[in-house]
Amino acid sequence: MEALLEAKLEKLLEQVQKPARYAGGEMNTSVKPFDEAELTFAFCFPDTYDIGMSHLGIKILYHIINKQPWGLCERVFTPWPDMGDAMRREGIPLFSLESRTPVRDFDLVGFTLQYEMSYTNILEMLDLARIPLYARDRGEKDPLVVAGGPCAYNPEPLANFVDAYMIGDGEDVMVELCAAVREGKRQGKSRLAILEDLAAIRGVYVPAFYDVCYNADGTVKSCTPNRPGVPAKVQRCVVTDLNGAEYPESFPVPYTDIVFDRIVLEIMRGCTRGCRFCQAGMIYRPVRERSLDRLLALADSLEKTTGYEEISLSSLSSGDYPCLAELIRALMDRYQQKRVSISLPSMRIDNIVKQSLEETQKVKKSGLTLAPEAGTQRLRDVINKGVTEEDLIRAVTDAFESGWSTVKLYFMSGLPTETDEDLQGIADLCKKTVAAYFSVPKDRRARGLKVTASVSVFVPKPFTPFQWVGQDTLEVIRGKQERMREYMRLKGVTYNWHESTLSFLEACISRGDRRIGDVIYTAWKDGCRFDGWNEHFRYETWLAAFEKCGLDPAFYAYRVRPLEEVLPWDVIDAGVTKEFLIREYEKALKGTTTKDCRKGCNACGLQRWKGACPAYENARGV
Repeated sequence: MEALLEAKLEKLLEQVQKPARYAGGEMNTSVKPFDEAELTFAFCFPDTYDIGMSHLGIKILYHIINKQPWGLCERVFTPWPDMGDAMRREGIPLFSLESRTPVRDFDLVGFTLQYEMSYTNILEMLDLARIPLYARDRGEKDPLVVAGGPCAYNPEPLANFVDAYMIGDGEDVMVELCAAVREGKRQGKSRLAILEDLAAIRGVYVPAFYDVCYNADGTVKSCTPNRPGVPAKVQRCVVTDLNGAEYPESFPVPYTDIVFDRIVLEIMRGCTRGCRFCQAGMIYRPVRERSLDRLLALADSLEKTTGYEEISLSSLSSGDYPCLAELIRALMDRYQQKRVSISLPSMRIDNIVKQSLEETQKVKKSGLTLAPEAGTQRLRDVINKGVTEEDLIRAVTDAFESGWSTVKLYFMSGLPTETDEDLQGIADLCKKTVAAYFSVPKDRRARGLKVTASVSVFVPKPFTPFQWVGQDTLEVIRGKQERMREYMRLKGVTYNWHESTLSFLEACISRGDRRIGDVIYTAWKDGCRFDGWNEHFRYETWLAAFEKCGLDPAFYAYRVRPLEEVLPWDVIDAGVTKEFLIREYEKALKGTTTKDCRKGCNACGLQRWKGACPAYENARGV
């Protein structure tokens, strides 16, 4: 960054909120000579530093790229509005933290897509970086804009802005993509030629190489390649050996508070449970585990290099990790004297290991988080949750007997086939949770019972059995929330609910087609950014953007889609087949459950890919 801009920036940092968000220089960051790198990558997180630095994926990919002798990766986060406005006013372009290099000077600018309501922040970052927003407007000197993450499984809403998507696990495809760009750069290839090279890599989707046609009713007619050699469907990347996959032995340590400021150990990836509302449970299949020895070695390295006093064991369903009790015991033996605590994310109710949880409380008491999801057994069977009321009461009773007094319960409203009885069931479960606390003898329970019930609005997601269903209308959602406020007037229980309009727009974008991109652009142009933050969410501006673009948001959120309809994301092969999802959808409507994959293969489709589903192949003796 030029000296004049550097001076302006230093002055700005004295005037904005949380200047440490923009300062850089944290411990364990990777600082390489920018001009000596053969390939430079700006890893952009479309939210604040506080949120982005809590995300494990950025840590893993930052480590992987910087480990390449030819590669350089630096971090970029969305400036808070006070900083963004000041940068525009002072003529300061968006810059990286490590070297304060303008983002437009990197070879690759990569975004992780974690949440649909952060999409306007992507346009905000591109604009602050002075990179043309639309891919079609970028020239030979502009960086390639790439994206990945769970929301990339429906790439269409941002297809007009992204040059190439990486679909699936990023550890391998990231290196392959960067190496292809490096080689293209070395050979002096054109932007188009490099994109053609990227399209040949498994897991890479180049939107410009596909034409989308629509029917008269506005539904998608087709999405077809417009040049030879481009696959009709893009297969996701799968890391088959998680134990051997790259994982950082040090993390950048922030100077300021972030949301999750601790060591994160990913103990396994994927889930065998098959909850029908859960996109992550479908797109991260199959389950792959890290060994006990590997996790302990990583924990030792990370504890030494970061100085953190908490280790979080991360996965979609940590209670299913077969060595959980041994892992927790070994970690406690290592770190109890150092006062390093062990924490677990939201647990499945049916597999809480009482002894393991007691171990985690020896250093630091924390709250217990459980996710019943629905209030009645009928609806839990519809969503294939696979837990019972008895599981919940046993779990919370065990927790109260082990010294817990704070419990968080997560539910959803608006699930397919939901009735008022299901809503009342949420209140009944909360009552029984409170009763379970008082069933424990007074001398054996901790003081200060606090039960928090959070009820979010169901959003149908791509690549789930519920991708065809319609979301409840705002009128229905608000009616349910009003009744829930009455049902939840319970002593000892705090009731939280999610903003219905935000969930409505999330549904519009998550199931949107390529035309939604113009809505996102219009909303951003009219002032929308940080839409996931209540103080910045501008619902009326979003509605106006839909109107300006001639699109009806109800078409995307409320409409029940016929099973034969071409879906915008059909261009992606996520592993699970549409036939499997249809079977699960039909079973849901009948209230029929599907067994855990660990108890036998349910033919979800991954068995088509040799090496992608070790559990299936081991069962068949392959």
